[in-house]
Amino acid sequence: MADLRGRIDQALDEFVDSEAAELLALDAELAPVAEQMRISVAGGKRIRPAFCYWGWRAAGQPDSDAMIRAAASLELVHAAAVVHDDLIDRSPMRRGRPTAHEKLGDALALMVGDLLMAWAGQLFHTSGLPRTFLARAVPLWTTMGRELVAGECLEIMRTGLPHDVARSLTIVRFKTGSYTVERPLEIGAVLGGAPPAVRDALAEYSRPLGEAFQLRDDLWGVFGDPLQTGKSILDDLAGRKPTALLALTLSRASEPDRRRLDDLLDAPMTPADAAEIRQIMQESGAPAAVRQMIAERAQTAQVALDKGGLTLDAADALTRLISKVTADA
Repeated sequence: MADLRGRIDQALDEFVDSEAAELLALDAELAPVAEQMRISVAGGKRIRPAFCYWGWRAAGQPDSDAMIRAAASLELVHAAAVVHDDLIDRSPMRRGRPTAHEKLGDALALMVGDLLMAWAGQLFHTSGLPRTFLARAVPLWTTMGRELVAGECLEIMRTGLPHDVARSLTIVRFKTGSYTVERPLEIGAVLGGAPPAVRDALAEYSRPLGEAFQLRDDLWGVFGDPLQTGKSILDDLAGRKPTALLALTLSRASEPDRRRLDDLLDAPMTPADAAEIRQIMQESGAPAAVRQMIAERAQTAQVALDKGGLTLDAADALTRLISKVTADA
């Protein structure tokens, strides 16, 4: 897995260097934009490319540098989504650095996100895979984009409304689960010409795992260490994000705690307020309930994998990815 990440990093570095040079060739004044493009792609766990690559291998295909480049394009989709998400949420920090809109302003940050998405398509289609292979996956790229935008829109539309776990899980699946696990894995499998039985097994594995990933991220957004997560623990609470964690807290907390929680969420958020909210959440048992939801989904994914009849190397890698996206929940 470490070798795979290194190869993905190299593919991204080479592509970004080339595209940044093309951007600067237009006008040297674009240097801050080019630099932000580099920053937006730097770092990260490369989870989405890993799922895409192992979807390819699960289809019975051999290792391929062209597939590494195709898989790396999924990281550019993520980078674009992060820039746009940070802008919408007014997040000041990401991966320990100021976010794009903090450095460049809203308008230029929007352009950075748009260009990153265009770069994703460029890298995918110039990866070196046969055009007939690439054509198989085009409908899935459209589906992935539709679901990503739908999830973001639903989160915006439902923020501030009465909280509901089922509605929160819909956002989880579309906004994050789809483009993090489900569609990257499916794109890799389709590129590799996987038979229907393999694709069905991967779908049964990826859907619950995508939900588990976002549920863990919601926990980290409130209880995580900012030095490790790279973002403020105030963001999700200040934005009153419609997470399953918050919905469960409101449904389980005592009436006085619910009233206090509403008061805290309606006011400008301070570190002391966040600490009090975390205490109310802990007392309600909501974090433990979310961890149980994560564990159940991880187990469902493992069961699907065990009965999927995949090659040993793909099954082993996908098992390790379960741990990677659910650890420390």
